[in-house]
Amino acid sequence: MIKLAKDGGVPTRTKSFPEWPIFGEMEEHLLLEVLHSGKWGGTGRIQLPEAERQFAAVHDAKHAITVVNGTVAITIALQAAGVQPGDEVIMPPYTFFATASAALMFGAIPVFVDVEENTLLLDANKVEAAITPKTKAIIPVHIGGAMADMTQLKAIADKYKLRIIEDSAQAVGARWNGLGAGTIGDLGTFSFQSTKNINSGEGGMILTQSDEMADLAWSLINAGRVRSGEWYQHENVGWNLRMTEFQAAILIGQLSRLEQQMVTREKNAKLLEELMRNIEGIRVLDRDPRITRHANHLFLFKLVPELAERVSKREVCSTIGAEGIPVHEGYVSLNLNPAIIEGIREWTGETRTYSCPVSERACLKEALWMHQNVLLGDEQDMYDIAQAITKVLQSYS
Repeated sequence: MIKLAKDGGVPTRTKSFPEWPIFGEMEEHLLLEVLHSGKWGGTGRIQLPEAERQFAAVHDAKHAITVVNGTVAITIALQAAGVQPGDEVIMPPYTFFATASAALMFGAIPVFVDVEENTLLLDANKVEAAITPKTKAIIPVHIGGAMADMTQLKAIADKYKLRIIEDSAQAVGARWNGLGAGTIGDLGTFSFQSTKNINSGEGGMILTQSDEMADLAWSLINAGRVRSGEWYQHENVGWNLRMTEFQAAILIGQLSRLEQQMVTREKNAKLLEELMRNIEGIRVLDRDPRITRHANHLFLFKLVPELAERVSKREVCSTIGAEGIPVHEGYVSLNLNPAIIEGIREWTGETRTYSCPVSERACLKEALWMHQNVLLGDEQDMYDIAQAITKVLQSYS
């Protein structure tokens, strides 16, 4: 009989996974350089230009604009794309709260379209049915570092003359058919919040290939100024939403580790997928072959429906956690989030409902994940994960 750690048995693993964040002498040197410069804010422009240049180069983007955080990055990107208050923006419900709240910040209205069963990414086959005369943009979310179907979404956007804002908060370095995340749509947004694969504590980035949209985004972030204008020349209603020089210094140091970390995550993710496909009771998500590089911010998997109906995923997470493996329950489906629904009502005067059964079931019963630092471990760590999950799931058989 299996004796689980939560019942007094021996845990599968007591060794910790790699700590996050990872940093070193480069970050220290660059931070001291900023400190001694005396130019600490977002107008210093000492490290910020280099951070923008390096980040753009990672994704083959023409323009990169630093911003205070990833949430505001979405708000600014929508405005730079011409979205106005009252316009509708299609997005998936399986995402962090900020994807929707960023639109509501200035009165753009989230419209939720369900996700694919096997990827938890926006279901492009359901998008056209949600388009109305008020629709102005689509926000695909590259969940866990896997890019949504940008080929089909781009075709739909072109057909209906819609903008695409790629929410790439979890997809630094990812590629679709060789094209960098954040560069296929009109604009792409990224987050450098503490848990992200590139971490500067807080901060964000906007990428675009459009000169016009880049200039407008820069202006909105810089109190409505224009790049070639005078300091007190404000030509748009903008705000001070700049990233600081300290954050840019950390960002440059973090970017120096990105390539090797991506290689490590990919190697471990492939091994873990192979191991977990043989565990009865779970299903590993599919990976579209057009994702030519995965960011592996999360390792996502699902309980099979039969098990999910019998056992709560909170219990599963707790039991696996007791075995020494940090597994998380994940999101609340945003189409069911009371604050978002109330925010939509306040702007529209309507209580709107959206049926998104795949996302709802994933959030309530099925989807689990592990964070990216787990994938920075070694090969034995991946075997430990599979062993612990096997042990727990066998106890439910």
